[in-house]
Amino acid sequence: METIQFIATVICSAILLFTVIYFSKKSVHPFKRAVNTVLSGILSLIAVNVTGIFTGVFIPISTLSICMSAIGGIPAVTAMLIIDTFFR
Repeated sequence: METIQFIATVICSAILLFTVIYFSKKSVHPFKRAVNTVLSGILSLIAVNVTGIFTGVFIPISTLSICMSAIGGIPAVTAMLIIDTFFR
């Protein structure tokens, strides 16, 4: 299980690196946009878990979920919620 987590972390890091390189060439303020995406993703992951007390929907906090929410922002958290709901 530890090997799978390491591989997932390496893949997420590589995707994040290539995404930053790609969008830095297209955006006027690439660092600001990247920071906004990371913060919105992590804050939405926290918000889902805090409101999970009332709704009963939780996303387990792991290295993979944090990486995905940091890379994908709010759409990634929404996708994790949909996947969690359908495969429960």
